[in-house]
Amino acid sequence: MSEPLLEAIDLVKQFPLRSAAFGRGRSDVVHAVDGVSLAVHKGETLGIVGESGCGKSTLGRLLVRLHEPTSGTVRFGGDDITRLSRSELRPYRRELQMIFQDPYASLNPRKRVGQILADPFRIHRQAGRAETERRVKELLEVVGLSPEHVNRYPHEFSGGQRQRIGVARALALNPKLIVADEPVSALDVSIQAQVINLLDDLQDEFGLTYVFIAHDLGVVHHVSDRIAVMYLGVVVEIGPSDALFLRPVHPYTEALLSAIPAIEDDDEVRRERVVLEGEVPSPVDPPSGCRFHPRCRYATDICTIEQPPLVAGRDGRLAACHHPLNDTGEPT
Repeated sequence: MSEPLLEAIDLVKQFPLRSAAFGRGRSDVVHAVDGVSLAVHKGETLGIVGESGCGKSTLGRLLVRLHEPTSGTVRFGGDDITRLSRSELRPYRRELQMIFQDPYASLNPRKRVGQILADPFRIHRQAGRAETERRVKELLEVVGLSPEHVNRYPHEFSGGQRQRIGVARALALNPKLIVADEPVSALDVSIQAQVINLLDDLQDEFGLTYVFIAHDLGVVHHVSDRIAVMYLGVVVEIGPSDALFLRPVHPYTEALLSAIPAIEDDDEVRRERVVLEGEVPSPVDPPSGCRFHPRCRYATDICTIEQPPLVAGRDGRLAACHHPLNDTGEPT
């Protein structure tokens, strides 16, 4: 493949616990993202999935530098942007944008839609007043809203319309890459389909690259070219969307896919239901060795001691497992 547009190398983000409650000392930290490496290529959609609390939203914010990484490297277009100052990062902000999960909280309720969409042009000094007004109306049309909506406030729109406004704001400066953090999870099913189709059309029209974060496996399978599966702050498997859904390599991916409700007349592969025992371990004190071993039915002694690296396997897949699954779904 071509050189990656965006690359994360051994990315780590730890959040210090500021309270000594429950017997925790001030030195305790939450291991939100712990050594993640991945690449996003131009024009593709990389899906990121995992349980709530696995670190996928934190990873998305790290990729666009909304969070400062504890360690590791973020490269965009071959340039290291990890430690750039706010002024040095400004040119990259135009090319790296984000769509936030909550369409209610991500828009300023005190500003009209026209002001919200004009802010990127004003902040980056990209256009004069007349040009900005024209571009704002164009953006509204692009996302399927009326230019007459410029004087409305966010509370006057439905949830799906608010998310379209968030998409328009992300598109304002013609970015190369957009990180979409669960952009449809707060919407009704019918509205979800509209927003997903909108994002797909915009990708074709403007040549966009997406990092699509979600917990809905069906949505991720539909929109993604490749999928990265996260568990407790680490990536456990990366692979092409169709291949990963048909033949998972990591036991955690197998368990996630088995949770998708089956439809009686569905021609897709029938899966054995894998019920994970126990709770997700605390990110404050993650298990030694493989993070998934306390809940894995294939775990052996080596899984409790040695953390498996993310290595290449069959079908161009990457998996971090001492006992990856073969084509028949059995551990090796």
